[in-house]
Amino acid sequence: MAQFKKINGSITAPLGFRAAACFCDVKTLGTGKGSDKGQKNDLALILSDAPATAAGMFTTNQICAAPVKVCVEHLRNNRASAVVINSGNANACTGPQGLADAREMAALTAQALGLKTTDVLVGSTGRIGLPLPMPNLRTGIAAVAKRLKPTQAAAARAAEAILTSDTQTKQIAVEFSLGGKTVRLGGIAKGAGMIQPGMSPTGARPASAPQGLHATMLATLTTDAKIDAANLKKCLREAVAQSFNGITVDGDMSTNDTVLLLANGLAGNGKLSGNDLKTFQAALNHVCLALAKMIVRDGEGISRVVTVRVAGAKSFADADAAARAVGNSALVKTSWSGGDPNWGRIIDALGYSPAKVVEEKVDIAYSASGSLKKTYSLKKGRPTRTAFGTLCKAVEPSEFDLHINLNLGLAAAVLHAADLTEAYVEFNKGDITDPAAMGG
Repeated sequence: MAQFKKINGSITAPLGFRAAACFCDVKTLGTGKGSDKGQKNDLALILSDAPATAAGMFTTNQICAAPVKVCVEHLRNNRASAVVINSGNANACTGPQGLADAREMAALTAQALGLKTTDVLVGSTGRIGLPLPMPNLRTGIAAVAKRLKPTQAAAARAAEAILTSDTQTKQIAVEFSLGGKTVRLGGIAKGAGMIQPGMSPTGARPASAPQGLHATMLATLTTDAKIDAANLKKCLREAVAQSFNGITVDGDMSTNDTVLLLANGLAGNGKLSGNDLKTFQAALNHVCLALAKMIVRDGEGISRVVTVRVAGAKSFADADAAARAVGNSALVKTSWSGGDPNWGRIIDALGYSPAKVVEEKVDIAYSASGSLKKTYSLKKGRPTRTAFGTLCKAVEPSEFDLHINLNLGLAAAVLHAADLTEAYVEFNKGDITDPAAMGG
């Protein structure tokens, strides 16, 4: 098993990466809900000092934001050196002007850093349907380009600048060995609402994992590993499939979901193959899953995180569909909020899912997170004699696992889900007396 050492610095931990952030009033002072109504940094910049091989995964929502379209265009050559991200405005459903604005963000960043425009990738998150305040961004990009530093503090500021309704930053970095060389891999992410990503390399369907039609999740990953474009894209697809594409807070896929990975090769390792490639894949899986779980734990208004583990399905598609039917059921999620081990709602959701389900074969159980010691509420489609108080105790923790065995095959799937609370409704119901609070 690969060994990873956790280190500080997230996106600046790998050699040759710098980051910066600034406030340029994209998220207008005193407005909106979420991380900070005050003067919060709302523009982040990440730079590789050496040209980097790059890959991305993007929302498969048919309503696709302008920055996603620009990233797909710019990644056709599998290269990138910088990522610029604003919060407070999604630049989605903004038509030709929005696309021109996203391209201008890339061009301005490239000019400030001495790069080609296609070397710059763009991300946006926030309200849908509003034009970007380009005068603010022009000033902000010029300012943030002068603040780039390879420090842990700079990475933290960038991680904070991309937040919207999040309550905390999401950062991680690990160190490991490839071919006798020390390699580092780090990342930052944001997301708390409008979360059920289903991403593919170009935004085209199907995604790398099946998805339903669902604020935004964004992640930027950096590494100093040397890896060719084909392997980088393959590794990212696999990592996203078992992490970001396997989470849900509210079952809604954003118009802006994006994961970007830059690899600049400054660690000096040789060509990746065999065990070294497996090690890199394992490290990337670890980092992506850690960030994905941070998103679920910071979900809007949540009180419990539930890992839904479906086994015994006829196919992965069936296992995934069953997990999503349960993880996105309002009735199931509200029962989790109340600490109610309501297996009736669970088996009902299984029954209306697209998955093949036979009532007399279904087992349902609970366990502590990651534990194999299960407490069964249902066996072969019938309730067990487990005491109700025992079942309540099993679902009482803020995190627990729900085990579902369809007993029809060998396929399995995992979904990291959140409960549904009054706080989520209060946060998202809007206020029709305040037009500024409405919209995307």
